[in-house]
Amino acid sequence: MFSVYIYDKTFDGLLTAVFDAYFRKTFPDALLSEGDALPLFCDELHTVVTDEEKAGRVWRGLQKKVSSSALGCLTQSWLSELPEVGMLIFRYIRKAIDAPRSIETNFGDPDVLQLAQIWKKVDGERVHLMQFVRFQKAADGTFFAAFEPQYNALPLTVHHFKDRFADQKWIIYDMKRRYGFYYDLQEVTTISFDDDSRESHLITGMLDESLMDKDEKLFQQLWKTYFKVICIKERMNPRKHRQDMPVRYWKYLTEKQK
Repeated sequence: MFSVYIYDKTFDGLLTAVFDAYFRKTFPDALLSEGDALPLFCDELHTVVTDEEKAGRVWRGLQKKVSSSALGCLTQSWLSELPEVGMLIFRYIRKAIDAPRSIETNFGDPDVLQLAQIWKKVDGERVHLMQFVRFQKAADGTFFAAFEPQYNALPLTVHHFKDRFADQKWIIYDMKRRYGFYYDLQEVTTISFDDDSRESHLITGMLDESLMDKDEKLFQQLWKTYFKVICIKERMNPRKHRQDMPVRYWKYLTEKQK
C-alpha cells in the first residue's frame, strides 16, 4: 500500500506528520504539499494539520534520543530547502525514535550520512554569508547588505551580525527569498519588501547613490582601490578565486562592482 501525506512544508508540519504517523500506525511513502502532483498509484492520502502541541511532543521525544548537535543538524538541514529533505528528515526521526541507542554517528545508514552531508553544505553557506557581507551605509545611518544564498542560511547568521554590529542599525536581506532581518539597536525583526512598498528600491540589492550616506561612495572607492592594489597579477588563479569566493556572491560585493 502506497501512502502519501500532504503537509504545509513547515518544520512544525513535518513534526506533526511524524506524530500522525505513529498515532495512525501508517507511515508515508511520500511527503507532498498542497498542489503537488500525486503519484500514479496512491492507496492512502492523509492531510496533516499542523499542530504546535503535537510537534512539540515529537521534538521533546527526540531530545531524549539524540544530542543537541544532532537536533541542530536536523533544523539546519531543513533550511537547505532541497526537495527530498522533508522525507529524509522524517525517516531519520523515525529511526531515531525506534532505535535502542542514538543513531547520530551511524554513518553506515544512508539517511544519517546524507543528512550530515546536507548539514555541511548549509553550514558552509552560513560561513560564506558572514565572510562576504558588504554593508552599504544609507543616508539615515542604516547599513544595508544583500545576498542570494543557495540555501536558506540567513537565519543562522543573525546572532553573529547582532553581536558583531551591535552598535549600528542594519538590514540584511535575502534577495532570492525576498525576506530579511532588521536590527534597530535593540531587537531583530523579520522584514520583507514588496514591489509597491516605499523600500522597493532595495529589491535591487544595491543602494541608489541618492540614498547613500555622503561618505559611502568614497569608502566604496577606497575598498575597490585596496582590493585592486593587493591583487598580484602574476599570481592570479581564477579557478581558485571562484572556489574561495563563489560567483553567486559577486553581484553584491563592492570590490566586484564596475
